[in-house]
Amino acid sequence: MKKAIGHVATSDAEMLGEPLIDAEADPLSPEPIQASGSRLLLGASLVLIALNLRPVFSSVAALLPEITQSTGLHPGAASLMTTLPVLCLGLFAPFAPGLARRFGAERTIMMLLLVLGIGTALRGLGTFPALLAGAILAGGSIAVVNVLLPGLVKRDFPDRLALMTGLFTMALSAGAAAAAGFTVPLEHWLGNDWSAALAIWAAPVGLVLLLWAPQALAVRHGPARTSVRGPSLWRSGLAWRVTLFMGLQSALAYCVFGYLAPILRERGLSGTTAGLVVSFSVIVQCIACMLAPVIAVRQRDQRVVNAAFFAVALLGLLACMFAPLGGIWLWATLQGFGQGGLIALAMTAIVLRSPDAQVAARLSSMAQSVGYTLASLGPLLVGVLRGTTGSYAAAGFLFVGITLVGMWSGIGAGRATQLSPDGS
Repeated sequence: MKKAIGHVATSDAEMLGEPLIDAEADPLSPEPIQASGSRLLLGASLVLIALNLRPVFSSVAALLPEITQSTGLHPGAASLMTTLPVLCLGLFAPFAPGLARRFGAERTIMMLLLVLGIGTALRGLGTFPALLAGAILAGGSIAVVNVLLPGLVKRDFPDRLALMTGLFTMALSAGAAAAAGFTVPLEHWLGNDWSAALAIWAAPVGLVLLLWAPQALAVRHGPARTSVRGPSLWRSGLAWRVTLFMGLQSALAYCVFGYLAPILRERGLSGTTAGLVVSFSVIVQCIACMLAPVIAVRQRDQRVVNAAFFAVALLGLLACMFAPLGGIWLWATLQGFGQGGLIALAMTAIVLRSPDAQVAARLSSMAQSVGYTLASLGPLLVGVLRGTTGSYAAAGFLFVGITLVGMWSGIGAGRATQLSPDGS
């Protein structure tokens, strides 16, 4: 049963401090990592890890035309390279708690940074099987690290939750922006070798692994805590609205990560310029990530805010596709602001619709595992439509459909109600 609430009296710090998945409800290492290293080093390490969790998506998108031409892939098959990593975010996320129980969160992250580096480097082989294998390894490792990193932030920085969560979220966007903007120039610098330009993103992963490993190995992994489970959220309409809101905004986001650069190149922009436009749009997301939650928590409910940000994101995306290219930087600003706001609002919905941390953790797990699986269909359908129709124009109808259903779910997720303490 849901319970109604009035004005949500959630402080900005409390809201920003709740991660997409509260890994603290499942086991983390009982001994904080700062016992064996400086707090500043730890904070910098967490931010640098987050910086490496998105380049695998936007780097492939920037070079998709070259990859398709070089490998002779049908556009539908090429879409697997943008779809698989997103699908893996949903499929592998549920494994995070078990891995943390067995090895400790810090050592799990260390091992998966190694897997992420290997998966990214595999793309340097330049073959379709290597690209797919790299996508699976990278996407699966990112999924687990996504779950565990925010819990470490909560545990080790309880007095700096807003600051650290803001830095963490901005680092995710900055990593995507860097890969979108620099991959094509890197390809030119490397002698027009697209495979080397993709593989080079393994280098920053290796560097942060060298920084993280001594800290992770110094932490003792003790007995795991056991989280308390309540009734299934799968029977809750509110939980499903939140999950659909998360999944559909993610679908739109990964369509942008995966295809906005190829769309702009098809419209006549150079590869370098298209990458810079996407990079700029993602940078704007950083600003919106900080502003949208502040706006949301000051409202009686978030129905209008959720729908409005979806509308702005769609308007900017359709303008990038069909409006005159002379205004492309304005269109990219609109899209980035709307998309960045949606990411933050989806996280906010999980927090505000949950009465306590345990329910928030379970709702977050459902929203991420189901939501990212649903989101993976977006890039796949864009690729299929491109292969079937010969252009990206038909994808505009897909984006409108995603937005309309997303607005409906966002309105439901934004109502001033909460799940009951038992999660029903």
